[in-house]
Amino acid sequence: MIQAAHNLNVATSAAPADRPLAVLCRGVVKDFGDGDTRIRVLHEVDLELPAGEMSLLVGPSGCGKTTLISIIAGLLEPTEGDVTLFGTPRASLSQRQLIAFRAANIGFVFQQYNLLPALTATANVAIPLLIARMDREAAFARARQLLEQVGLADRAEALPATLSGGQQQRVAIARALVHEPRLLVCDEPTAALDAHSGQTVMELLRRVAVQPGRSVIVVTHDNRVFGYGDRIMEMADGRIQEVRVADGSFPERVAATASAETAS
Repeated sequence: MIQAAHNLNVATSAAPADRPLAVLCRGVVKDFGDGDTRIRVLHEVDLELPAGEMSLLVGPSGCGKTTLISIIAGLLEPTEGDVTLFGTPRASLSQRQLIAFRAANIGFVFQQYNLLPALTATANVAIPLLIARMDREAAFARARQLLEQVGLADRAEALPATLSGGQQQRVAIARALVHEPRLLVCDEPTAALDAHSGQTVMELLRRVAVQPGRSVIVVTHDNRVFGYGDRIMEMADGRIQEVRVADGSFPERVAATASAETAS
């Protein structure tokens, strides 16, 4: 459960009617294996996430969080159920169309930064644009713009090995956003970082990633960052147990979370 000590005043709620739905899941089931070895990892998950918010997916290890976001992002096929992203039913897309849809609409940030060690920060950020066959000069110019937004303009030509963990994660965020996706999926983005670097990353995601037409999903075990979420989805045993919407402004929530951590 989300601990009351973090002063997150939340209430069960569906997506607001005045915002477009970014993610709609209905009856999503995921099995692995066959016959006697089959394991059900997700059990009829229903979920609605609006655009313009950061949603945190929380819960113990092994509860199905990564499986769920992998299905939402089109990396895994559901065994049963329907997934719709920004009004496009996944079932309506061929495999080739799904790959193209994912490339155009979804960005990924992982716990491990997955930067190519032989490439500069600029070149790493430009990769999605180059894959999409954007002109190299234009792709690099766009990459430098994103690096400036994440506070790394002075490290644009640095190799990953010369960057701190927090700086590498900021490069990874810039890479995930460079093609202006409508859905950003972050799997434990603060897990490998110290407290200060983790807060910097979450503040950056709030400032740069959260926009009216974009939905941000963050999988996390880190209760220090709960205050950054507009919507907190609590998962256990392959089910969404509760979806709760944060009460109060974003700065108030972060201040309350920081105060609770200091008091503890």
